[in-house]
Amino acid sequence: MNTLDRYRRLVHAANCDCSVCWSRRELANSAPSRSMSCEHCRPAQISKVAGRWVCQPASFCEKHRPARRAPRYWNVVYDSGKPTPFVPIYEPFED
Repeated sequence: MNTLDRYRRLVHAANCDCSVCWSRRELANSAPSRSMSCEHCRPAQISKVAGRWVCQPASFCEKHRPARRAPRYWNVVYDSGKPTPFVPIYEPFED
């Protein structure tokens, strides 16, 4: 365990190509995703006004509005035909 402690908190080099550094660089370069809200979207809010809880529902712009129906999925991914039954072999193989 003593050998692992020497490497545990080492700082990565500036030109490091490990998976952690690569992921950090790619995340910094990526564009914001479509699911992130913009300045026109408003999250739901719950506040207490005059001793009563008031809920303001979320509102989304046209770009970020969720779909009314769930996306369609495949029923059968790959149909390889009729299933083959397993038949165990009790005879030893020939040498």
